Amino acid sequence: MDIGVPKEIKDQEFRVGLSPASVRVLVDAGHSAFVETVAGVGSGFTDDDYEAVGATIVATAQEAWNREMVVKVKEPLPAEYSLMQKGQVLFTYLHLAAARELTEQLMRAGVTAIAYETVELPNRSLPLLTPMSIIAGRLSVQFGARYLERQQGGRGVLLGGIPGVRPGRVVVLGGGVVGTEAARIAIGMGAQVEIFDINVERLSYLETIFGSRVSLLYSSPAAIEPAVRAADLVVGAVLVPGRKAPTLLSADLVNQMHPGAVIVDVAVDQGGCVETMRPTSHSQPTYRVSEVLHYGVPNMPGAVPWTATQALNNSTLPYVVKLANVGIEALNQDDSLQKGLNVWKNELVHPAVQEVFPELL
Repeated sequence: MDIGVPKEIKDQEFRVGLSPASVRVLVDAGHSAFVETVAGVGSGFTDDDYEAVGATIVATAQEAWNREMVVKVKEPLPAEYSLMQKGQVLFTYLHLAAARELTEQLMRAGVTAIAYETVELPNRSLPLLTPMSIIAGRLSVQFGARYLERQQGGRGVLLGGIPGVRPGRVVVLGGGVVGTEAARIAIGMGAQVEIFDINVERLSYLETIFGSRVSLLYSSPAAIEPAVRAADLVVGAVLVPGRKAPTLLSADLVNQMHPGAVIVDVAVDQGGCVETMRPTSHSQPTYRVSEVLHYGVPNMPGAVPWTATQALNNSTLPYVVKLANVGIEALNQDDSLQKGLNVWKNELVHPAVQEVFPELL
């Protein structure tokens, strides 16, 4: 199979769909990889690195897109819509629940769109989302700590505090992978951490990890509101696979937070769990509402591409190989991959996204 790897064009997105190591596996299996020039430079991979393992370097995005399968990291942007082709397999993150225009464009183009974030194992885990969720969760506190600095517009709180001065208060909304990793970093910094989740079993599991170092609380408005009002940093870590994230922080509640407090909403690529949150970019990552700093970058792992690209490829490569070896028939052979299918033959087929856009059926 001919596989295209275009350069990512999202703002400061330095990850790449396939690393040279992944390309080598595909080439050794008899496939051809066409990598857009400098596509891997941001992750530390040169064109020479790709050519050394048998890839063909192409000069334009169109040449990379003009293949049976395209492997990316982030969703196609408007400049790429015209490059999509009928019957082509597109394997990437899509997050369609928060992207009606993209959903319509994928349907119109007739691509077979498989989303990393909805590939699901029998145990309901999300193997292609998990590595980026780990990174995003860890970065959420790293970025939150940075923007709490006064020079960055924050309230000037050191999350770890010092003897004689209380540590910063971190509220994590959601106890899944993102929330767990956010808490792990916040604890490591010495912050006071509270995690909210609606799954009592998950909270019990988190107790085995964190013990008494974290307050583990059942998620309800009555519990969340006073915690958020007192917080220095709030991390939105809510995930409902394939669906838009529920709104847990209203504009009114944001208005009651400390001036200079920070909200980092990792759920922003699924619509966000904060009413006042909108997507931002690495170039302009924050804005203010009610004197509260909002950080809504939807591709946070793009800030650490050397780590993120390799972590992503470790998980995606087996599925890429299956698709390359047997084509679309791989969907019938692998139930987990089948659950990743979002658009097929001009139709929206993923149940969760169908619930968001019933008018497109």
